[in-house]
This record gives sequence, C-alpha cells and structure tokens, in this order.
Amino acid sequence: MQLDQPTQETAWSGTVPSALDARVLGLVVVTAGLAASVNVPYGGIPFAAVAFVLLAGTGVVVHVLGERKLRRITDGLVERWADAGGEIETVTKSATGMRTEWTVHTSDGTITIGGIALVPLSRLSIEWQGVGDTMDASEAAANMDQLAASLYEEIFEIGSPSRRA
Repeated sequence: MQLDQPTQETAWSGTVPSALDARVLGLVVVTAGLAASVNVPYGGIPFAAVAFVLLAGTGVVVHVLGERKLRRITDGLVERWADAGGEIETVTKSATGMRTEWTVHTSDGTITIGGIALVPLSRLSIEWQGVGDTMDASEAAANMDQLAASLYEEIFEIGSPSRRA
C-alpha cells in the first residue's frame, strides 16, 4: 500500500512537542553522582568531580540524542499518516514510568508512540487499542515509509470503526 491517498484537512498543527524528561535526567545525575563517589577514596575529590561531570554530561547527551531520535520517528509517522488522509487531531507529550512517550489523538482512538530515550539503547514502542509492538529505533528510522504504511493500514483502514461496521 502506498501512502498516496488524497489528503484531508486535519486539526494537527504539524509539531511534535519536545519530551526531555526530567525524571531520566535526574536518574542520570544520581547515577553519575554514585559512580563518581566511588572514586573519592582512590583519586580524591577533584578526581570524583571530574568523573561526575563527565558521566553526567555523557548521560544528558545520550538522553537528548535518544529523545530527538524518537521525536523524529514520531513526527515522521504522524506526518505520513496525515498526508495519507489519517485524521490526526493532536500530538501531546505523555509520561509513563521512565519512558519518553507521545500520545497521538485521532478520530479512531489514541496511539501511544515512545520508548527508551537513550541513544545506544533506543527502542521504539507503538501501542494502539491495547496492542503494542516494539522495535529498534534505528531500524524504525531506516524503514520509516514501510512502517508508516503498515501502521496506517492497520490503524486507519482496518481498525477504523466505520470500516469494521
């Protein structure tokens, strides 16, 4: 299936909100602090401070890059669905546990797109009507057109209440 269907007007503004997560950043800082404190007996306070700065900085960069990757994938999916005629109302940031998530509100229900926003471990999770699928974020980004087409068919065509009736 190609996503070359007629475009309908949607209420979606075309932006996916940023989802930098203070809880994940807090976990990074606490973990960096604990790891750096181990260095106090061996290298002293200056060595522990340098270790803390390096670990915390690396953790923040890893989270920011992971969040950007997941946000680009979410934006790409929603953009392709809207272009294909899916009725996207809004995209909002949501929070569940330590995951970075967006809730896509459509006329056919809500779709939750998110995952772990740490760049080497980035996993994409998509949930709709209680059914979810998880894949590597890099794999999802590489196969964006195919992923968007298969999800569009499942959510907006097969799963649509008007199609099931």
